[in-house]
Amino acid sequence: MGKAAVVRAFGEIRAALAVLNAEVDGAGSVPFSVADPLAGLADGCLEILAGAREVEAGIAGLKAKAAVGYMESAAAVAGPDVPVRAQEIAVAAEIGCVLALGPRAASSFLVTSHAVTATLPRTLEALQAGAISWSHAVVMADETACLDPDGAAALEAHFLDPDAPDPARGCPVGGLPAHRFKAKARTWRERHQAGSIEKRHAKGVAERRVEFRPDQDGMAWLSAYLPADQALAGWNRLTAAARGMQGPDEPRSMPQLRADTFADAILTNGTSTGTGNEAGTDQPSSGIRAQVLVTVPVHSLLGLTDEPAMLDGYGPIPPSMARALVAGGAGSFYRVLVDPRDGAPLEIGRTSYRVTGAMRAWLRMRDGKCPFPGCSNNSLDNDADHILAWANGGPTGISNLGQPCPKHHKLRHTTAWKPTPATKNEPPGWTSPTGRHYQSEHQDWEPPRWPDRKWPDRKWPDRKWPGSIDLVRHGASPWEDALERFLRAHA
Repeated sequence: MGKAAVVRAFGEIRAALAVLNAEVDGAGSVPFSVADPLAGLADGCLEILAGAREVEAGIAGLKAKAAVGYMESAAAVAGPDVPVRAQEIAVAAEIGCVLALGPRAASSFLVTSHAVTATLPRTLEALQAGAISWSHAVVMADETACLDPDGAAALEAHFLDPDAPDPARGCPVGGLPAHRFKAKARTWRERHQAGSIEKRHAKGVAERRVEFRPDQDGMAWLSAYLPADQALAGWNRLTAAARGMQGPDEPRSMPQLRADTFADAILTNGTSTGTGNEAGTDQPSSGIRAQVLVTVPVHSLLGLTDEPAMLDGYGPIPPSMARALVAGGAGSFYRVLVDPRDGAPLEIGRTSYRVTGAMRAWLRMRDGKCPFPGCSNNSLDNDADHILAWANGGPTGISNLGQPCPKHHKLRHTTAWKPTPATKNEPPGWTSPTGRHYQSEHQDWEPPRWPDRKWPDRKWPDRKWPGSIDLVRHGASPWEDALERFLRAHA
């Protein structure tokens, strides 16, 4: 038993995978159909897909239980001297390395695993039976996270217990794509657990932010986490503006027009002709308003109930947000009052030890980011950290320095996670509390390629480029201010 049983079981699984792969390749000992081999193979492949889905769900349930088992065992082994938060980060880091997940994904996996195994018995049962996928389990965990035990049990039973007083009808949860299940679960939760939406909305508002994510080919994503009414108003404003710019002489697509309008709004005063507009068409005036329906139950509008409203294109919103939209007379929104008797619309209205600057630059060149496995934090506030402590005789040299982000710097000094030696050109790896070694990500440097012929002379077009924003000096606040001004001006 023990480790030998685990090795034997996974050996049998790998052997079964080899058999299934042979069947998919048409190399099985017996064809699916002697009379029509191709039709038989097609049907067989679907059978394998269906079976693989069930097995994947079961494996996902196994992974969740194993992750929670490791978390509980590691906490007991670490003892009371390790701070709780540090131990949580250490456990997430180890699991992240084993599963090749980034820190945020590893933490999310642990949170969901704990919820599924500890508080959602029907979800775990359905997962192990292959009736739902891990993505469905994530939705269930997310949608019950802020509910009390009775509320969580009621939501779980509605979708997974066919004998519930009012079970979900139509397509079973496992037959829905996870994003559709999320929409259904969220709507049901807001209707039956309405008291929680205001508290969660307040928390979300406090966490509003703008995020920047690099992408390929000289491109990047700039996204904002905002209250739903502001975000939807901004999106519809961009859509309305883009539609107003379309015409026979406008070569840009709707997505391109939205992107160019957005860029103009945050990089200029929003009155330029639009980046990339070859036709030179002016942007439409600020009088354009995208129209959005807000369905508000009458009693909720009067403050007599906490029933959520429905924002067209988004879903349930807090009643306080709906009241503000109606009372404020925002031109972008049409209110729809609902008859409390049958839900039908009543009306639609409008209303030395010190590390030198040169050494820090070298570290950024060498590492590119925080060297911890899976971390992508490349912010300029990463710490220059002595691998062998200065107090223990470690020198202040490139080969004895790393630049972990603040979270992993703290992890190193509060848990048994330790960096391994570095070199001038290679960042340190890491050794986990269990003794496993994880290599850090290295820069993929290559020698430059020389041109095989002389470059032709080029004349750059005479155009004005938008002014740059010094993100290092100012942080993200200029982007946030510009987005807020844009959304408030066009809400």
